[in-house]
Amino acid sequence: MGVAAVTLTCLIVFVWGLFSARLGRADLSAPIVFVVVGALLSEGLQVIDPDLTNEIVKVLAEVTLVWVLFADASRVGLRELRADAGLYVRLLGVGLPLTVAAGTLLAMVMFGGMSVWLALLMGAALAPTDAALGAAVMTNPAVPERVRRALNIESGLNDGIVTPVVSVAIAGAATAQSLHGGPSVDGALIELAIGLAVGIVAGLVGGRAMRIARLRGWASEELAGPALLALALAIYTGTLWLEGNGFVAAFVAGLVFSHFAGRGGPQEVFYVEQTAGLVSLLTWLLFGAVAVTTLVDQADWQVLAYALLSLTVVRMLPVALALAGCGLSAPTVAFIGWFGPRGLASVIFALLALEDLNTGADRAVAVIGMTVLLSVFAHGLSARPLANRYGTISADSSPRAVDGRAPGQLPVRGLLHRHPEAQTAQPGAGGPK
Repeated sequence: MGVAAVTLTCLIVFVWGLFSARLGRADLSAPIVFVVVGALLSEGLQVIDPDLTNEIVKVLAEVTLVWVLFADASRVGLRELRADAGLYVRLLGVGLPLTVAAGTLLAMVMFGGMSVWLALLMGAALAPTDAALGAAVMTNPAVPERVRRALNIESGLNDGIVTPVVSVAIAGAATAQSLHGGPSVDGALIELAIGLAVGIVAGLVGGRAMRIARLRGWASEELAGPALLALALAIYTGTLWLEGNGFVAAFVAGLVFSHFAGRGGPQEVFYVEQTAGLVSLLTWLLFGAVAVTTLVDQADWQVLAYALLSLTVVRMLPVALALAGCGLSAPTVAFIGWFGPRGLASVIFALLALEDLNTGADRAVAVIGMTVLLSVFAHGLSARPLANRYGTISADSSPRAVDGRAPGQLPVRGLLHRHPEAQTAQPGAGGPK
């Protein structure tokens, strides 16, 4: 990227900050705007060269995902999970595996000759959801808080849960293609074990250290957030240095950190969330610059059909099966099923597959990219009108959880939130007390 591209990008982020609320009321989400702008800068003004930005996209997206995984996991403490545990177990323990299985089977049926490993890659890479793409849903008071919270916690945890599956799928595909120097299944499992161990230790030590420093007045409030930002990156890069899975380490570290950091933990995590939100804007812009033209060129009826089915049947049917008998109304189940947008995590998984499998993953990467591209517009444009419509017809409008406690608000990835000090007065806000 040249000086002109960097200058325009910074100005676009500034202008977006000035008019983000107004554009949001017009159903134009940040991913929609920045994907379109990226495509215009690349194809229209030609100030971004797609051939020179692939590595930039990969690095930027990986860093963003590390912060997102750490922050999302840190925000979802045991208290939040206990508030409506049955619903989360259904979505993550039943609905998510069924979605991966359905996506895998559909890929094997639609793309004859595709190996089971590539099919599994597609099913797993497109299973995690991204709440930021349906931001209007997460901030709309017409939508019952229980539903918003379920969508947000599902989005915060499912990308970390499927990361091991994606890693094993990539390793299996590399073995099946006999790629020299490619990852192996055994190696992937060892990497996952290393990532798990590093995440537990780093989250425990980091959380306890932050808590002690805060209690003894050693830590400056102005620098505690940047320190946690650096910790998340250090966990990721350190795990890579140990030849482990850095994404798993960041996710697990976030979960453990939230438990040991104490009451002040969410204040530091808030800074990580805001930084990840900014960097995600740049990721979407570069995704639009690099991917749109390529995806349009590679789009045939199979790619488009799989993408449409992935956003509808492959997501909605498993959710309906997982939520059967839990007492939610049919409109609520359909609403939760539809708002499963695919976003940043899916893009990262596709880039990892492309790096490890080279041209062997072209078809799978094209499908993943097309699904994300369609999701950006389909979920972004439908979020506000469908949320308003659902809010007026839903019989399941009570914000109370099944155990009788009203859950507090949970920040949405990539959105501007109120300062965490304003949230501490709300029941259930933040991490464990």
